[in-house]
Amino acid sequence: MYDNVIAQNIAKQYKRNPFTDFARINTNTNIEDLNLNWRERDLPEMQRTKHVHRLHPYMGKFIPQLAEVFLRKYNPKVVYDPFCGSGTTLVEANALGIASIGTDISIFNTLLSKVKTSEYNIFLLEKEVKDILNKLSIYMSNNLTNNSGHNITQNQYIKTWFAPNTQKELLFYLSLIKNYTYKDLFKIILSRSARSARMVTHFDLDFPKMPQVQPYFCYKHNRTCKPVTSAYKFLSHYTLDTLERIKEFSVIRTKANVTVNHADSRKVDLPKGIDMVFTSPPYIGLIDYHEQHKYAYELLGLQNNEIKEIGAAKNGQSEKAKHEYIKGINDVLLHTRNYMTQNGLVLIVVHDKFGLYKPDVVGFKEIKVINRHVNRRTGRRSTPFYESILIWQKI
Repeated sequence: MYDNVIAQNIAKQYKRNPFTDFARINTNTNIEDLNLNWRERDLPEMQRTKHVHRLHPYMGKFIPQLAEVFLRKYNPKVVYDPFCGSGTTLVEANALGIASIGTDISIFNTLLSKVKTSEYNIFLLEKEVKDILNKLSIYMSNNLTNNSGHNITQNQYIKTWFAPNTQKELLFYLSLIKNYTYKDLFKIILSRSARSARMVTHFDLDFPKMPQVQPYFCYKHNRTCKPVTSAYKFLSHYTLDTLERIKEFSVIRTKANVTVNHADSRKVDLPKGIDMVFTSPPYIGLIDYHEQHKYAYELLGLQNNEIKEIGAAKNGQSEKAKHEYIKGINDVLLHTRNYMTQNGLVLIVVHDKFGLYKPDVVGFKEIKVINRHVNRRTGRRSTPFYESILIWQKI
């Protein structure tokens, strides 16, 4: 019923073209007059994954243009995202010269957000990229994958999900990272490469259930494909691609402050003066955010906080799970409210099909609700999907 009602209302909007002239938005813009139901032809993938937004795949994130629309409209001095995920809000805020703060319980998410928003010495970064690729090339040409003892692992996850040569190539790249200034950036490159180099089907990279060790019919490529047996092409390509994306963002990056906290958003210490929150909380029972990047946690030895996730998929969507979920969300909002300015705004991008979000419970009032059709889905998930932007004001 939730999706049907929204679908009927949105269908009327498709009679006019979606809005794409983002630079024209200002504080006088009436958001309700804008059609935000973008299709592929309106916002091609290249635009949705511009510059650093594609440093690493991330399920469940909103497109950067959505954040840009509302940041331009409300023009906050400090925007906060208590579920910052892959850092979309922080990147877009910085590009607009807006100070931003992000918090996430996942250390991988905060690592990714920091890498995307950091300021780089491009000359030094190019030098380090050239050096690590040169060492990787020598490693491969000398066939060191067959006899390099320090690239042996006892990690069962790595041994299970990666072919023998893949393991050694990834671990060799990992062994080099400590030598560089931009260690965190190279960790993200390694993680991105590992995601692609796992022995999994090409059409199910998000949550594969078991290793794919035999050739298989690939729905993505419409042909028989073989499991990956080397990480070299991914390490080489993603290293160069990351450099180019960092360089592209450096042209528009501003000096606006970016703070990223690895913490529980229900307890994190924040500065006073937050005048806008723009966030997309986890959807109840859909994604386990630590499991999504398990390869990174295992390769990099990262701290796992999955038991503190709000709305994790493993908890399901039972009445008990709904109660625990909304309590967690409300605790975050109540805590965040303490650091907000008078009349500060909270914008929440959510698929609230259970009607769990109640502004009055957490000291806010509803200003408006904007619904949109999410036309582009990842992987093989192609069913219609709708989300709402809840706009609340502190009272």
